[in-house]
Amino acid sequence: MPKLEKGQVQVYTGNGKGKTSAAFGLALRAIGRGLKVYIIQFIKGGFDYGEIYIVDKLPNLTLKAFGRGKFVMTKPPEKEDVKLAEEALKLAEKVVQSGKYDVVVLDEINVALSLKLINLKHVLELIECRPKHVELVLTGRDAPTEIVEMADLVTEMKEVKHPYKRGVQARKGVEY
Repeated sequence: MPKLEKGQVQVYTGNGKGKTSAAFGLALRAIGRGLKVYIIQFIKGGFDYGEIYIVDKLPNLTLKAFGRGKFVMTKPPEKEDVKLAEEALKLAEKVVQSGKYDVVVLDEINVALSLKLINLKHVLELIECRPKHVELVLTGRDAPTEIVEMADLVTEMKEVKHPYKRGVQARKGVEY
């Protein structure tokens, strides 16, 4: 039985750090209250992120990551990257429409859209046709205007200063 009367659409975007972290914070809060959460990561499969080591130990939380473990840099993107992103979107449609989950996080979906790995029209339909109790969270830089307009909450993370620009590499357990 769903626990949210009315789900909303949240977007975490911008060039700053913390979009995925904010979504995971929301997921942790939700499972703490007994809600069921499904996180689908676009283009992050194959990378060694710290969150993948804890997910199986948490109740009511499912995570599925898609990707080849390397950054998508070519335009147009390689067929394999498109195929994996389309698989992630198909799973997202199935998970959202099932109504079994109270919160669904589509991590880095905005990046998948900006790289033209998936079709914006399909994502807009997913948002529009979701069951009313499903909270939907979309993360990633460059959120399309159409998604921002449909959202109930939009947070833009803005980079002000980052150690990477001084040559400091990402640290295990902090940045990944």
